[in-house]
Amino acid sequence: MSLTPDHIPADLLPVMEALTRIGRDVAGIIAHGALGESLSVEVGENSDGDGQKALDVMADEMFEAALRETEVKYYASEEQETVLDLGAGKYALAIDPLDGSSNIDVNVSIGTIFSIFEAKEGAEESFLRPTHEQIAGGYIVFGPQTGMAVTFGDGVLIYAMDPATGEFILVENGKSIPASTKEYAINASNRRNWAAGARSYIEECEAGETGAKGKNMNMRWVASLVAETHRILTRGGVFLYPADAREGYAQGRLRMVYECAPIAFLIEQAGGLAHDGTTRILDKTAPELHGRTPFIFGSSDEVKRVKEHYEA
Repeated sequence: MSLTPDHIPADLLPVMEALTRIGRDVAGIIAHGALGESLSVEVGENSDGDGQKALDVMADEMFEAALRETEVKYYASEEQETVLDLGAGKYALAIDPLDGSSNIDVNVSIGTIFSIFEAKEGAEESFLRPTHEQIAGGYIVFGPQTGMAVTFGDGVLIYAMDPATGEFILVENGKSIPASTKEYAINASNRRNWAAGARSYIEECEAGETGAKGKNMNMRWVASLVAETHRILTRGGVFLYPADAREGYAQGRLRMVYECAPIAFLIEQAGGLAHDGTTRILDKTAPELHGRTPFIFGSSDEVKRVKEHYEA
């Protein structure tokens, strides 16, 4: 057993066991760092043309194999072109097996993001649906500590992995995000290409105590969605990956099914908000399996303020 089953629906326990068991194994591989095989070497491209690192592929294969032994029928991975039918089962699981893989070599927190739906008759139909129909969503974070944040639609559970036993132990039930914050996260190098709403909001943040906010703000940017989410879930903040004018970025860069839907579910269950600038993420449906969306989430006061800038 790699997971204390506290507050986990009984029907989902074998799926969560498989996820945390592989999470434990991936954490062990990462911990070897330069002492093990090269994990960051590029080994190919996924269907969207993004480079795949060795650890991306390795983690994907490990999760797929483990989930074949559970009630997961459909497996949709960022690293796979199409949905895989794993056989009999009643769940559809979407996964980004290794988020933030560009940070593998620099010892920054990376992670696994997952989302679970009740399976429908069709494979893609099981994922291309309103994202508020998720029955579970969360992430495993690999960093100085390995842990997991997950929701089953009734608040957020935080687990920590005991490095001595590999067991994921519940350490917090009902995690909540502070409504206000002094931290924002965005890749400022893309400023010239941002949508007007994003640009005006960041300018307001930069004005600090002399501007409309009346307080100074600090910028953070890790380039790992799991790391950004974990920080915001821990102490508040707002994250922006807006649409911009670069080719291929008209809908942002983050994928709805594998990244934005589960993170939005988790954040809202913790009292935060998530939208694309105008529309709540949990009211959206991905147009295609690997479809992208602008993504803004975090402390409710700031996410509302970002929306006001978009609507101005």
